[in-house]
Amino acid sequence: GEDSLLLAAAGFTVIMYERDPVIASLLRDTLIRAAVDPRLSGIVCRMEMREEDSIEAMNRMKTETDSFRPDVVLLDPMFPERQKSGLVKKKFQLLHYLERPCADEEELLQAALEVRPRRIVIKRPAKGPYLAGVKPSYSLRGKTVRYDCVALS
Repeated sequence: GEDSLLLAAAGFTVIMYERDPVIASLLRDTLIRAAVDPRLSGIVCRMEMREEDSIEAMNRMKTETDSFRPDVVLLDPMFPERQKSGLVKKKFQLLHYLERPCADEEELLQAALEVRPRRIVIKRPAKGPYLAGVKPSYSLRGKTVRYDCVALS
């Protein structure tokens, strides 16, 4: 939920989808506790967490006539298994244990494309492969993470 919190802090309305029930519970608890913190309450009021598969949610979104067209879809699938022998940071070790790497990359990207956002942003490992092998319009690179951006009209 860190990226979602940063987007909400920047003033965006954020709907998060999480299919894993344990991770969803952790996110929900975090949002509840943040909502009573005066420093965070104005930010988290722009965040909503839905416990469901994002592919199913996006597929439903494209068929509902009264649904909105999101400006941006941020895809944050679990990164592929590391090839290095070192462990991931401690805060991510539990997440890697709970949720396996994305096995339905093509379906995830296709569902995002079909809701017709202005942009799709895909969080990937800095040196990792493109999601579903699709080359983005451009990428923003950090030390450990890369954001692949697909610009749509």
